[in-house]
Amino acid sequence: MIGYPNRKTKPVTATKVSDNHMGRGMSLEHDLNDSNAYYCSCERALIHKKPTPIQVVKVDYPERSAAKITEAYYKTPSTTDYNGIYRGRAIDFEAKETRQKTSFPFKSIHPHQIEHLKKVLQHGGIGFFIIRFTTLEETYLIDAGILIDMYYEGERKSISYMKVKEVGSLIRMGLTPRLCYLDNVDALYFKEEKSYGTKSKRGNGGCECITEATRSKGHQRNNR
Repeated sequence: MIGYPNRKTKPVTATKVSDNHMGRGMSLEHDLNDSNAYYCSCERALIHKKPTPIQVVKVDYPERSAAKITEAYYKTPSTTDYNGIYRGRAIDFEAKETRQKTSFPFKSIHPHQIEHLKKVLQHGGIGFFIIRFTTLEETYLIDAGILIDMYYEGERKSISYMKVKEVGSLIRMGLTPRLCYLDNVDALYFKEEKSYGTKSKRGNGGCECITEATRSKGHQRNNR
C-alpha cells in the first residue's frame, strides 16, 4: 500500500511505487534523460532528474534474492523534474506531456511546482517548462515566468497550442542528443553572450546536436 500524508492508501503490486500519473510523460522523460546523459558526457552541462521522495514502510521477500515493496508513502510532494548547472547558472525545469492537440491543461501543473519555480526565478536561477504535444510530435520550451503569469490569469484552465507556439520555442529533435533543448536555453537566456558552440569549454570533443539532416550532410562530404 502507498500511504499519502492525508492518510489515504493505495495498493502496490510491483516493486515500483505507482501513482495516477505513472506512464504519463515517460516518453518525454526518457528523451530528456538520454539528452542529459549526453550533455554530461561531453561536459556541456550537469543536469539530473530529481528522485521522488518515498518512505518505504513494509517490504516482503518472496525470494531470498528478491524484494517487493508492499507499503510506502510519499514523504513530501516532489517539486520539479530536473535541476542542475549550465554555464554557471542554476537550472530547474518541469517536463509535461499531453495528448491534446489544441491546448495544454493547467491541471497537469501542481501549485507546489509553480511555487518552487517562482523561488528559483527569485534567486536568479533559470526556470522553464518543457511541454510535449505527443500527437503532434512537437516539444516546446517555455520560460517559467511567462507560464506562471498565465497560470494565475483569471479563470484560465489551459494554454492553447497556438499560444504555446507564440510564447515558447520549438525544440529540435535529434539523434544525439534526442532533445536539443540547451540550444533553446542558449537562445533565450544567454542571447547577450557568445553562443556555446559545438565544443565543450574543456575542449574535449564536440557537443553538437546531430540530426538526420546533419548526419546526411556529413556522409555527403565524406563521399566526395
